[in-house]
Amino acid sequence: MKTSKFAGSGLRTVLWAAFVAGSLDIMAAFVVYAIILDQTTPVRMLLSIASGVFGKAAFEGGNMMAVCGLLFHFLIALAFALFYFLIYQYIAFPARHKLSSGIIYGIFIWLVMNMVVMPIAFSGMSASSWDAALLGIVIVISAVGLPIAYIIPTGQQFP
Repeated sequence: MKTSKFAGSGLRTVLWAAFVAGSLDIMAAFVVYAIILDQTTPVRMLLSIASGVFGKAAFEGGNMMAVCGLLFHFLIALAFALFYFLIYQYIAFPARHKLSSGIIYGIFIWLVMNMVVMPIAFSGMSASSWDAALLGIVIVISAVGLPIAYIIPTGQQFP
């Protein structure tokens, strides 16, 4: 009887990639935007993530809504890790070129989040400056794209 390629080690690998990428991404966002640039606070960032689902009410929801924002953040990381696993395991390029693959995937993630997800979740959101966009792309490449590309084995089947 053949088992699903996603069972066992495939599931654990995707979950691990999502956890690492989600953790690195949120920590990078906290450090850059809350500490270095002093533009916001970590709690406000998490409330902003939650507001994509709950609207302005998220900002009045307190710590529980911040936890929801963190959970949504990790669900998004899980979606991107799962997508990478499902799509790229059959393509030879990522297995041979993990660095390039991680950079390309990071740019793809940034584009999806900033050109599709954010405009839908936050209608009327203004476009960011080139400096802000470049900073965001660098964070997503280094904190999400590269970790996913290096953690998820590509071009091979799981047992």
